[in-house]
Amino acid sequence: MTFPLSTDELRQLIKNAVDSTFSSVEKYEHTQVEDWNRTIISTILRSLIDSTTTGEGESKVPAYKYIANSTIIQHLESPAQAASGGRRGMHSAQAAFWNSEKDGTYSYKWEDGEKIGVDVVISVSWIGL
Repeated sequence: MTFPLSTDELRQLIKNAVDSTFSSVEKYEHTQVEDWNRTIISTILRSLIDSTTTGEGESKVPAYKYIANSTIIQHLESPAQAASGGRRGMHSAQAAFWNSEKDGTYSYKWEDGEKIGVDVVISVSWIGL
């Protein structure tokens, strides 16, 4: 599978989008989740397109189509309770039929979510044109 960017660049691009979205957030707020998801996804897509589009002016053409998914899960128990019995389980899987030489997918879990009581999992898929 060919990445549109290096794995490190893709990871950093996603991390930057999530970090900036939650930079002033102190705790989970249900009424904000839709905005957080929208901001994360639009920031990732905009950054991917800017980073991988070739050409000049009107002839700029992206080399890939992108699909971004953001999942935000609220922590319901304290970390101490979670360590003894576990919070709640979540399993996610995806599959696709595509050209494995040009298309691919990447998943990322934001490591700083514990501070504000959330888990954030991002997946980005790309389809070569």
